Amino acid sequence: MNALEQFTPLMDAVVSHINEGVILTDYKGKILFHNPAAVEMLGAANIESVQGIGEAAGFDLKQSLARLSHDGSIERGQALVDSCRFEQRITRNGRTRFIEINSTVVPVPGEANPIHLLVMADITEKRRLAAVLNDSSNSGLITQDPRMLEITSMIEQIGPVRASVLLQGESGTGKSLLARMIHQKSNRADQPLVEINCAAIPETLLESELFGHVKGAFTGATQDRPGRLQAADGGTLFLDEISQLPLHLQPKLLKALEEQRFQMVGSDRTVKVDVRIIAASNDNLRELVDAGRFRADLYYRLAVIPIEIPALRERPGDIPLLIHYICDKLVSRGYPDNLECDQEAMRLMLDYPWPGNVRELSNAVEHGMILAENGKVTANSLPYDIRHYRASQACGTTPGDESTAMDPHCREILDALEQTNGNRAEAARLLGIDRSTLWRRMHRLNLI
Repeated sequence: MNALEQFTPLMDAVVSHINEGVILTDYKGKILFHNPAAVEMLGAANIESVQGIGEAAGFDLKQSLARLSHDGSIERGQALVDSCRFEQRITRNGRTRFIEINSTVVPVPGEANPIHLLVMADITEKRRLAAVLNDSSNSGLITQDPRMLEITSMIEQIGPVRASVLLQGESGTGKSLLARMIHQKSNRADQPLVEINCAAIPETLLESELFGHVKGAFTGATQDRPGRLQAADGGTLFLDEISQLPLHLQPKLLKALEEQRFQMVGSDRTVKVDVRIIAASNDNLRELVDAGRFRADLYYRLAVIPIEIPALRERPGDIPLLIHYICDKLVSRGYPDNLECDQEAMRLMLDYPWPGNVRELSNAVEHGMILAENGKVTANSLPYDIRHYRASQACGTTPGDESTAMDPHCREILDALEQTNGNRAEAARLLGIDRSTLWRRMHRLNLI
């Protein structure tokens, strides 16, 4: 048996079960060995030659590898440069993937010609993340979730038109980011985007904030002051928390939107504007209309194009991407850039329902980076609610919900673990029991 015949069984034993695709060819391009991962990446069950790979995967591998002779075989003695790396796009059955291929020459003792080793890695998600992070038009929206990608695709269509858009979703899901994206995709992108949070301004001042006022309109009005509608003239007005707009102001806003004209507080002079409206709400406006808490005519004016934004718990695949993005942002602000996240901490973050959505995730990541131990973000580095979510579920309640009955032993154990930062031996001492008793109670209560 020659050296080459001895080499390929060794490769089979070593690389058959790794995630990277591995292919060995001789100097003519004949396949000597390939592992299952290579078949999966290339989408071909029968790989016999470099040319066959090209036909199966839809790209010319020989040309990509370069240094080929006119008859299609690889030149003897210099089949490849010593090593090279390139990316290849492969589309099969409507699915596109990006494969990074590393190629190198491997000399075989006793053989006149070297063999060629190709190692392939699927970098589709890496490329997708890079595209998102580098796309300034996405305003920082990080996602690979199909529903969110469908929304961003819809924004491409609705951006250039003037129709009003209503964004609905839980707090922290990215409504403000989507509003900015819509404005950036519109033909008003070079005009102002003016934002107003209807819940953050006292009801007595909200009318003046929206429509402006003239001098003497009310006590303290010492001069004319234009409102947000005037400031957004030619551009876009983003009405956040629109569900908090008082009922008595809703008819005036509706008339202003329909006619693109209104009167400032304390004035009988009509002001004309050209404004596009984007509204956002944490509450379901349709349900508020049915409950008589929001005007139906204003709802239909705002919801020409309604968009429902999914909560973060409904798109868990985005959590690792967002963690990566948030870490990069924090590093740019001076946080250490060599931290690692252990598997338990990542599992806790993937299991947690994130009632505060992306905003809560951002706070949790920062919390974890601040309390990292020896360069590693551990479970103990994360906020209390995340660390004890599963335990609280097992005890019959959720973090922050004290109205649900909880086993008293469960509460005692959780409190002790919190005080001792998760140290079971210290918690047992605090409870006045030995460690084995604590372990049995935790096991009975499904806390481990």
